[in-house]
Amino acid sequence: MPEGVNPPLPDFEALSRNAGQFVEAMGRNVTRLLAPDSQSGGPGDEMTDAAKVLGKVAEAWLSDPNRSAEAQARLSQDFLSLWGSTYLRLQGQRAAPVVLPEPRDARFAHADWSANPYFDFLKQAYLLATRWAEGLVDEAEGIDAHTRHKAQFYLRQFTSMLSPSNFLPTNPELIRHTLQENGANLVRGLKMYEEDLEAGRGQLRVRQTDPSGFEVGRNMAVTPGEVVFRNDLIELIQYAPTTETVLKRPFLMVPPWINKFYILDLNPQKSFLKWMVDQGLTVFCISWVNPDARHADKDFESYMREGIEAAIDAIGVATGESEVTAAGYCVGGTLLAVTLAMQAATGNRRIKSATLLTTQVDFTHAGDLKVFADEEQIRQVEMRMAEKGYLDGARMANAFNMLRPNDLIWPYIVNNYIKGKTPSAFDLLYWNSDATRMPAANHSFYLRNCYLDNTLAQGRMVLGNVRLDLKKVQVPIFNLATREDHIAPALSVFEGSKTFGGKVDYVLAGSGHIAGVINPPAKPKYGYWTGGPVKGTLEDWVKAAVETKGSWWPYWFQWIEAQAPERVPARKPGGDALPSLGPAPGTYVRMRS
Repeated sequence: MPEGVNPPLPDFEALSRNAGQFVEAMGRNVTRLLAPDSQSGGPGDEMTDAAKVLGKVAEAWLSDPNRSAEAQARLSQDFLSLWGSTYLRLQGQRAAPVVLPEPRDARFAHADWSANPYFDFLKQAYLLATRWAEGLVDEAEGIDAHTRHKAQFYLRQFTSMLSPSNFLPTNPELIRHTLQENGANLVRGLKMYEEDLEAGRGQLRVRQTDPSGFEVGRNMAVTPGEVVFRNDLIELIQYAPTTETVLKRPFLMVPPWINKFYILDLNPQKSFLKWMVDQGLTVFCISWVNPDARHADKDFESYMREGIEAAIDAIGVATGESEVTAAGYCVGGTLLAVTLAMQAATGNRRIKSATLLTTQVDFTHAGDLKVFADEEQIRQVEMRMAEKGYLDGARMANAFNMLRPNDLIWPYIVNNYIKGKTPSAFDLLYWNSDATRMPAANHSFYLRNCYLDNTLAQGRMVLGNVRLDLKKVQVPIFNLATREDHIAPALSVFEGSKTFGGKVDYVLAGSGHIAGVINPPAKPKYGYWTGGPVKGTLEDWVKAAVETKGSWWPYWFQWIEAQAPERVPARKPGGDALPSLGPAPGTYVRMRS
């Protein structure tokens, strides 16, 4: 607005009317949340655990009054400096900020956070208090590494929640927005809040995108193909060829069951599956069932036998080939590694090369998800799963969102419920919200053997009375990590590469768990690094690595082709042996939680 021009006054009648509707709706929802029969259940297990863990940090400081007093004095001095800086600014003088947000912190991007001394004070006070509290956790004496890790994680949740950017009275952008709309934004926001609470059946399910613009099979997961096999756990899709010849050895994709497979086939421009078909691969992809109580006893071995091994059997019938190239994404890659170890132990070696995409086999450095995987919390999850036979997909989705609360939680709460804006249509976030359940037996085995006890990396995992040893796996492995991965950290994937007995090609892509993988050559956003053998530290490997601009996909296909370059005429889905059970993407992927 030009200098000297006063902003228009709000419509006070409309503002008061909308404020009344807001208060009425807020009261209605608070009553609903606190009702005895509310499905929200009050504070969750995570809140109880957080209070206990942060209480241990407080006890550590209170046990040493001198250190506690010194820490308090540091904070007091910081606030004294901030007040002095703010006082100068209120007098019209310049003053350097005491503390600045991180460059990538978008919460305080609006100009008023710096231009207005009052809001600048709130911002800096929040940053000082947050960093002081983080220092208390980092410097607390006498607590074990796991407790410290959990305290850091939970503190990040609380400080993210308490940011002044999340609240109308303390956010200058929200104040301006509300006055401009005469409070109509708050009424719209409360309506969306009620809808999201209803969609979550009492639990708030914050929408991240407008779902009306997407439909699986219409504008997502549209690569042509047929379902050629189905059992209780999987539908196996074979995609229609687009080349005259294909590599003789067929290709099997094992996606994670924590999410649905179509992250690999969002649309034709981003589809990794379509791109593979266009290179001349005979592509088969597993689509996991969205399990319910009937699948409660399906364990990790079931997923291996009825998933990967059943798929390889069907591929043999469809193509006449007894050997495959396989790839696994995230936990699908962990299952693929388990299958490789089983085949190495039993001599049934039908997978001749394997690609692991952001996959962990050694969970020593598994990142923040380890916060949810100690003995006490796993028992609580198992008790919850015992009631229904599965874990609700929303709980896993919430856990993943908590890894990045300032990106995946609070911006949407502010945008939806205070600004009253419907999120834009975004295919990746639509997929992210399409949650899947986890069978009780499978998820318990995964949490205990991978996150808690790390048995696979140690050669102690037992499946079907067979002890599994990754050192016996001799097939070539392409192991892709991404630099900013919060789910399968690059260090974790790097160290996991050392557990295999054969040659491993470790490749590090830019970005994170999804964007680093789905990076098509036509519009690449990130590059990748290659550096030869996996040895020493990740830092040393990165220093010696060669950076290449663009997508890692062509580099990977050269690796795939080098394993078995022979080509044959293109194959139609199912061949002459497996009739189509319906067009891709099948029926299992359409099952909503």
